[in-house]
Amino acid sequence: MVIKSMSLQNYRNYKTLSLDFDPKTNIFYGDNAQGKTNILEAVYVSGTTKSHRSSKDRELICFDQEEAHIRTLIEKRGMEHKIDMHLRKNRTKGIAIDGVPIRKASELFGIIHFVFFSPEDLSIIKNGPSERRRFLDMELCQLDKIYLHHLSNYNKIILQRNRILKEIACRQDYREVLEVLDLQLVEYGTQVIRRRRNFTEELGEIISRIHSLLTGGREQMVLEYEADTEETSLAEQLSRSLERDLKQKTTTAGPHRDDLSFLVNGIDIRRFGSQGQQRTAALSLKLSEIELVKKAIHDTPVLLLDDVLSELDNSRQDYLLNSIREVQTMITCTGLDELIDHRFSINRLYRVADGQVTAENQQEEL
Repeated sequence: MVIKSMSLQNYRNYKTLSLDFDPKTNIFYGDNAQGKTNILEAVYVSGTTKSHRSSKDRELICFDQEEAHIRTLIEKRGMEHKIDMHLRKNRTKGIAIDGVPIRKASELFGIIHFVFFSPEDLSIIKNGPSERRRFLDMELCQLDKIYLHHLSNYNKIILQRNRILKEIACRQDYREVLEVLDLQLVEYGTQVIRRRRNFTEELGEIISRIHSLLTGGREQMVLEYEADTEETSLAEQLSRSLERDLKQKTTTAGPHRDDLSFLVNGIDIRRFGSQGQQRTAALSLKLSEIELVKKAIHDTPVLLLDDVLSELDNSRQDYLLNSIREVQTMITCTGLDELIDHRFSINRLYRVADGQVTAENQQEEL
């Protein structure tokens, strides 16, 4: 699958912008804070409805405008599809696929698959569990609509349950409501835990091999799923923690508290790894994502690399660049030196300066 073109209107620092993409390598270079990342962000939003940097649509719209548009043309298995996205500051976004409006933004998931890699992805390794759960959920929601259904329902019920826990002191009849919610929570939560566990096992096999290659065999990585509650005991755990939940007025057990651990030579690098180890682990994770998505959808994802080459040493740059030759890739960088040093094929080259994007001469190889 490839993205053929994209047009923006009132998006971030772009009043209007139209771009055609090469099915292989597309480079956007220029100084920092010129708008390179905004392009990759818009591509990602067009396929996932979400930004990797912001949770609010209003932050994606030009500050002096009330709405923005992203129009994307993709090709998947020989067929073209148009995605139109209408972002509004004070209303929910509108989305149409091939001219047909969709009722739920989640219906867009699975149309196109992305692997996004930026320096901020270090946060997956070194920050709190919520970052790692977000990684799990974003990848699984792209790959598995049944998981998306289960997760969405689980999250809705958690919100309802937490509201009931806050109000139950004044409404004792809410205990019956709580019992009904707990039955639903177990139904959907069990499915979420089971799918996350299977996904982690699949990803763990791939990441172990890739990380060993990246480190020349010096480091062995093990990826482990840390379920807050086992799927077979979720009902029991909810019952056991009820009094604590009532005191704290929140649900203290369930997959919304899950985590992932990254063990390198037996050491938990979330807490004790060097920045170099964490950076390499993040790269291993993203390369493993590419391979897993290929296997799952029998197609290639679109790879978005936002200013990550400067964060890697030469050997890791070599491994990354050699791994993406068969994948449509969009790369942002401040200069071309790192690409020239590696004689990397560039199929389409854009210079970005002050919100203006200029196509430069196509170069087969630098």
